[in-house]
Amino acid sequence: MIKYLGSKRRLVQTISALASGCGASTAADLFTGTTRVAQELKRQGAFVTAVDTATYSEVLAQCYVSTDARAVDHAELVEAIGELNGLPGRRGYFTEVFCEKSRYLRPENGARVDVIRDAIEDRYRASSLYPIVLTSLLEAADRVDSTTGLQMAYLKQWAPRSFLPLSLRVPELLVGPGRSIRADARKAVASIGPVDFAYLDPPYNQHRYFTNYHVWETLIRWDAPDYYGVACKRVDSKNASTHSDFNSRQTMPAALADVVGRIDATVVVVSCNDESWIGREDLVAMCAARGHVEILEFDSKRYVGAQIGIHDLTGQKVGRVSHLRNVERLAVCGPRTEVLGALEAWHRQVQSSAEVGSFSRAPRRRVPLGPGAVGSAGGEALR
Repeated sequence: MIKYLGSKRRLVQTISALASGCGASTAADLFTGTTRVAQELKRQGAFVTAVDTATYSEVLAQCYVSTDARAVDHAELVEAIGELNGLPGRRGYFTEVFCEKSRYLRPENGARVDVIRDAIEDRYRASSLYPIVLTSLLEAADRVDSTTGLQMAYLKQWAPRSFLPLSLRVPELLVGPGRSIRADARKAVASIGPVDFAYLDPPYNQHRYFTNYHVWETLIRWDAPDYYGVACKRVDSKNASTHSDFNSRQTMPAALADVVGRIDATVVVVSCNDESWIGREDLVAMCAARGHVEILEFDSKRYVGAQIGIHDLTGQKVGRVSHLRNVERLAVCGPRTEVLGALEAWHRQVQSSAEVGSFSRAPRRRVPLGPGAVGSAGGEALR
């Protein structure tokens, strides 16, 4: 799984428990990113539709969500990965732009990316293995990059992992069918349902994933775009077509409310944190149109850049980061019976694990609760 801002690694089991608790056999992940949540929903037996605007996300979804492991010739896949791993490096566009003019990967690994990516295009473009071997290359490059997990910049000194040789691995494919859609959530929402469960994890601020992960976008598109700036970002990132309503303070709340209101799903879970452009009360009000609303809140570390701190061009630490922790919110909404059933499943999971969170019955205030405790501001336990 590639490093990713906003990854729900710590919440994926909670989301999975909520889906299981409402008996979901069909699900949608509308801002799927690396497909971490979509994969877990598929793993528990749901037919999942994964939606995102990014090309790299589409390929990840084609590999892990759309592909049924039973339909893949495993021996052929192992042979393909072995052949690609055996190719000698050859300097090309990727090496020049992302390893010499910028420093995302070391040049020897960039040369391997160049030759392997060309070979994938030549040998597997028309094959069902195409998204699988592409995913293998993307994940291999991520394991040896020199960033904090964002591609708006790279580290001043090479990361220790960047000295490791790039090596492809066979992706762990999942059994069962699924669907991948590359589209804006507002455009895709009409064609997704009906589903039992929908998960929405929209962007929280003005930083676009198209530029946050522009190296991976180029690696997948393989289109050798013009670029600009120290970070060698794609010139087309300046185009209006790559901007989203979800990355504007003025348009994001209405865009999210539109998707929440139109998704044809029984239970909807919406992720936001306390840095989002949507506050807690607005989130509750937005979801209330779908019926009953419950809020789960979790304390978590901020992204790794905040942990590292602010540095000047010489590498000296300057200024102070305002805060190092966030409150992650999950709004669970839908018919009361289904929502409470989902929360019962989450409650059982909390009792059997060390997961720490809190629960409140909206719109009452949040009450911190320890592991295994579920309740509301009035102390009412789920029954």
